[in-house]
Amino acid sequence: MQPPHDSPRRSRRSRARSALAALLLAGALLWPGAALADDYDPLRAGHPLRVVAYVVHPVGVALDWLIMRPAHWLGSQPVLRTIFGHDVDDRR
Repeated sequence: MQPPHDSPRRSRRSRARSALAALLLAGALLWPGAALADDYDPLRAGHPLRVVAYVVHPVGVALDWLIMRPAHWLGSQPVLRTIFGHDVDDRR
């Protein structure tokens, strides 16, 4: 026989388990499904310019992040804004 003060503890555990189960169920239902790749199209993928684009695109992204974005940040600083002619976009 268990002491009577043990039943509120069991109730608290039961509620915690129920809450955890509900949280896990909600997480499983809301978890995004697997992304599927596009179908391979040999007419588009084998084009010589497409092959060049596969190589050049990462270079352009790297230049954007390493040169253009820092340059924009520098040119948008209040001290240099008028020198570089940067306009602040207030539509956000």
